[in-house]
Amino acid sequence: MTADLIDLARAGDGEAFRQLVGPYERELRAHCYRMLGSVQDAEDAMQDALLTAWQGLGGFEGRASVRTWLYRVTTTRCLNVRRSARRRQGTMPPGPTPPEPTRLGEVTWLEPCPDDLLAGLPDAESGPEARYEAREAISLAFITAMQRLPPRQRAVLILRDVLGFAASEAARVLGTPEEVTVESVTSALKRARATLRHHAAASPEPPPPAPESAREKQLVERLTRAYEAGDVDGIIALFTDDAWLTMPPAPLEYQGRDPIARFLTQIAFRDGRTYRLVPTRANGQLAFGAYLREPGSPQANSLLVLTLSGDRIQAMTRFTSSVLPRFGLPPA
Repeated sequence: MTADLIDLARAGDGEAFRQLVGPYERELRAHCYRMLGSVQDAEDAMQDALLTAWQGLGGFEGRASVRTWLYRVTTTRCLNVRRSARRRQGTMPPGPTPPEPTRLGEVTWLEPCPDDLLAGLPDAESGPEARYEAREAISLAFITAMQRLPPRQRAVLILRDVLGFAASEAARVLGTPEEVTVESVTSALKRARATLRHHAAASPEPPPPAPESAREKQLVERLTRAYEAGDVDGIIALFTDDAWLTMPPAPLEYQGRDPIARFLTQIAFRDGRTYRLVPTRANGQLAFGAYLREPGSPQANSLLVLTLSGDRIQAMTRFTSSVLPRFGLPPA
């Protein structure tokens, strides 16, 4: 059947090509997102890669599977995007000057991904050599960590440890035998793993509550109640001692309850501001659309994505309101 579709697609049958690549589109889009950290960049790279695959189908010799060949095309496109892209500068949020941050973040292009774009990935993509669980490999923490790796190391780690490709197969994805060897893949993987270990937490974090569980619902209720009342102390009580507050594309990053409380008091809840929260999910994590209460109707403010450690918030990532429509939330 696949051979027939390839022959038809080579002859110019667009429907045959769509049937050929359709089963892999969702996982390829997730692959682009892991590589680039931006939903929009991933979508653009995916479309360019599919066009390249369509135009280059005549050169597909069948020595690798269609899936491996498509991963080669999309990975090459993502690597080219990252090489040619200028380093994006963070943009400071409008309004009053925020308090001094703990540090300035580097991954200012990070974007959240709606869960419906990531659904159905585990059975479709993970191979026997994968080291990361599907849920971990779509988390904001993982996507952020990938962006800090050099592009080639990032690609190798995703191919080997997330998708479970064998080293020889990963080498085929990354180039010809003359360009990329199994030994070079193995070396890049060792360096990438060492970098991730260096930045990993000293001890494993408690797992978050299961989605829709009583524990998660209780956290949702407490956070919503505190946000709607402008109760900064109530919000801070839900954070771990070493929690982080980050806000791409602004480079500001705050660690610890006191620095986060200063930001919330001086910026988010200044002048008696309060919010209405609308729960959603992003990157397999609990998230909220935040709407500033204004006379007349609420004003779209941000998307808050929570990384949980047990029943506490280990990290809150605040994105601008421009991402809300992707989650089916009102933009205003």
